[in-house]
Parts: sequence; C-alpha cells; structure tokens
Amino acid sequence: MSDTDDDDSKQFEPTEKKLNEAAERGDVPVSREAALLGALGAMLAVCSLTLRDGAARLADTLAHLFEDPARWRLRNGADAAELIGLLLGASAQFVVPIFVIFLVAGLAVSFAQNAPSVALDRIAPKLSKISPAAGLSRLIGKKGAVEFLKSVFKLLAMGLVAALVLNAERGTVADTLFVSPAVIPDRILSLLVKLLSGVTAAFLIVAVADYAWTKISWRKRMMMTRQEVKDEHKQNEGDPHMKAKRRSLALDRRRRRMMADVPRATLVIANPTHFSIALRYKREEGGAPVVIAKGQDLLALRIREIAAENGIAVVENKPLARSMYDLVEVGELIPPEFYKAVAEVIHYIQTRDKSRPTSPASTVLH
Repeated sequence: MSDTDDDDSKQFEPTEKKLNEAAERGDVPVSREAALLGALGAMLAVCSLTLRDGAARLADTLAHLFEDPARWRLRNGADAAELIGLLLGASAQFVVPIFVIFLVAGLAVSFAQNAPSVALDRIAPKLSKISPAAGLSRLIGKKGAVEFLKSVFKLLAMGLVAALVLNAERGTVADTLFVSPAVIPDRILSLLVKLLSGVTAAFLIVAVADYAWTKISWRKRMMMTRQEVKDEHKQNEGDPHMKAKRRSLALDRRRRRMMADVPRATLVIANPTHFSIALRYKREEGGAPVVIAKGQDLLALRIREIAAENGIAVVENKPLARSMYDLVEVGELIPPEFYKAVAEVIHYIQTRDKSRPTSPASTVLH
C-alpha cells in the first residue's frame, strides 16, 4: 500500500491513548521557525537592553586594567589568579545577562508549543537517521519541497525587510561617515535594533503560519484507520486495569443514583448500623414494596442519615434487614417470602403515626 493510500484510509480522529503515546515518544508538533523566532527575539532584547551598557562596563574595566600595566606585577601565582579573577568577573557581567535572555527565550518558545517532557526515544541512535537513502528521500519528498519553499520565502521576507529598513535609514548611514568615531558604535547599534525589530516582526508571521501548518500536518499524521481503532478498542477491553477502572466508575455512578433516590423512600429497615434497606410503598402506585436503596456499614449509616433528614421512618429489624440485603437487589420488588414481615412493619408505622403524629424516629421492631 502506498503512503497516499494509507493517508486516505486514516479517517478517524486520534484517540487520547494514541496522542499520549506519541507525546511519550516525543512525537509532538514543533515548529523550527518558532525556535528561530525565539533566537531573533533574544537578539533584539540583548541589543535593546544589555549590549550598550554591558559593553561600556566591560570596556571601562579593561581600560582600567590595562591603561597602567605597571600596576599589575605578576610576581607569583596569587597575582596571576587575582588578575584572571578580575577579567573573568568583568566578562561574566557582560556574558551572563545575554545567556539568561537566550535561555528564557528558548524555554518560552518551547513551553508555548508543548508541555516539557523527557523522550529518550528521540535521542536514541537510529540507522535511518544516518542512512543516505533516507536522507535523500526526505530532501526530494513532499516535506523536503515544503522546507525548501519555506526557506526561499524566509530569505525573501528578511531581505525585503532589511532593504526597507536600510532604505529608510540611508541618510543616517551616510551621515555616519562625517561624525566622530566615538558616535559610530551607537549609530551601528541603533541601526541593528531597527533591523532586528523589522525582521523579528516579519518572522513572527512566518513562525505562526509554520506552527499552524506543523500542527495540522501532525494531526493528520496522527489520524487512525478503522483497523487501528478496532485494535485499540480490543486492547483496552482486554486490559484488566481498564476493566477494573470501568467497573469502579460504573459502581460509583450507580451508588450516586441510588443515594439520590433515598428521599423517595417511605421507610428504612436497618440492622441497626451494619445494613440499611430503603423501601418505597404507596398503595395508590400498586404492587409490592420496591427496594430503592441498600447499603452496608458506612453506606448504611448514610442511608439512615438521609432518611432522618427527610423525615422517613427508620425501623430496626436485624434479621429482616440482613435477609433482604442478601436476597433483594436495588430496583426489585420484594419477593413473596418478605411480604408478611414488611407488611407488619408498614402496619406498625401507620398505626404509630396515627396515634402519635410526630416526626418519625428510629424504632426497634423484633
């Protein structure tokens, strides 16, 4: 099957599992132009913020050190170490801010594109990376053609911007020939800042377009065939961890629905803290009482709490609660063997409520 046919057969969106696996391998959309944009932005920041003052401080320090060489007598190793320390300190004051700016720009570009991750697979040695045939196929293939067109467009865009900036500053450039040499560095730096500003602005458009194209291409490459979707579904179905997780989620959903139905109960039979059975029985609804909730230990206590909050009668009957918990499922009508016992409980509650019309309380019924 050709690559085109394979691409045409990828009609399904990538699953979360495939995207996560690709991220673990380091296969994420990354724009090279965004990295170059970060470098240009860092250069602009250096020229605008630190280069003039840093170079001036370094020049002053060097001038102070070497304008009177007789002051620095290198009589022993301690004198040499002191001089080297001064030179290194002055150089560090100039270099460290530049290094920090480039580091921050690089990290910002990386974080803006993707979350950081460690992908050892990306740095593992592969013969295909040094294969001449593979390299030639990349150069003359579709990707190579796109990269060539992008390079041509970048050169044209940057050349045009540079030409426009230099044309606008041609008067300043001509005047530089007639000014004091001490002013020339500032003139050059100012022109460089303007040139970098124009190139960075133009390259911002290139980087945004390239990242969008990279993202679309990556998403298209991540698309799945029908067979890949089926295989992944089978794999997930067969994974015991996935099954256990699904069972846990389903049980949790059922438990929440069951607890939400407790206020609909008309009575609760308890044992007295280990088991609770919530029943609903309305004569006008017809049929036998139905179990709408049941629970053990902490869940049983919660059922009793909800019943108390909603004024539902709670009757403690240990053997009946235990038997019904084992034999009746939620949503089922009680079986005939419990008719008599439950009828006695219902009759007791109704009789008690008629004789003492107060809020229902927990009652022990043997």
